[in-house]
Amino acid sequence: MARSALLNVMVQAAMKAGRSLSRDFGEVQNLQVSMKGPGDYVSQADRKAEDILFAELSKARPGYAFLMEERGVVEGDDDQHRWIVDPLDGTTNFLHGIPIFSISIALERQGQLVAAVIYNPAMDELYTAERGGGAFMNDRRLRVAGRSKLTDCVIGCGVPHLGRGQHGNFLVELRNVMAEVSGVRRLGSAALDLAYVAAGRMDGFWETGLSAWDIAAGLLLVREAGGFVSDMDGGQDMLEAGSVVAGNEVIQRALLKAVKKPLSAR
Repeated sequence: MARSALLNVMVQAAMKAGRSLSRDFGEVQNLQVSMKGPGDYVSQADRKAEDILFAELSKARPGYAFLMEERGVVEGDDDQHRWIVDPLDGTTNFLHGIPIFSISIALERQGQLVAAVIYNPAMDELYTAERGGGAFMNDRRLRVAGRSKLTDCVIGCGVPHLGRGQHGNFLVELRNVMAEVSGVRRLGSAALDLAYVAAGRMDGFWETGLSAWDIAAGLLLVREAGGFVSDMDGGQDMLEAGSVVAGNEVIQRALLKAVKKPLSAR
């Protein structure tokens, strides 16, 4: 595939940060498993990767604004463009030596997502998309899965953990979905969940309680792979609402209906 100069900038930044994470991932598995040791180490790895991404993207496109997990909002002179960056999506996996984590970079232009990169350095899988140009994984064109019945589908989700999310609401959603699908998966990285939907590895995905940097790049990937996305209310306010339901046109609609169904309706 032919990448634009802009996408090349994003890819090079992701690859450079990925090399840093890969080195730290090799070390974190040898650390004593305690909250103080590995937890602090992972935070350092996260910050190092974000520093690399901030430096590389700022150098290539001076003046663009940022929304980043660690730095938060960084204003820029150019009010038309904003980078939305997660330097390490899947921190818990990283901490436990599970090779399912990613770097996520999206570019927003005048409020519209126009370019995306998601990179899993542990598996060397690079997902890219540009608005109107399709979605790719390591230069292979991606399409969402074509299944049309939930009963045939494997669906991804996020599971709220200690101190996060509405556990009771999620259990209702999960029970509703489990009753209608072939399988449910929880990867631990929302960015990769959406990339897997774009790649057809999973037929759909839903999660709430997300931040914009978790999903911005993945939303564009799914759309450019022919998929559909909405928030949990069926609207297009995913970045603000912090929720997403994704799949092909038929499955996205059916999954949204399933997760919104009251438990009493079962």
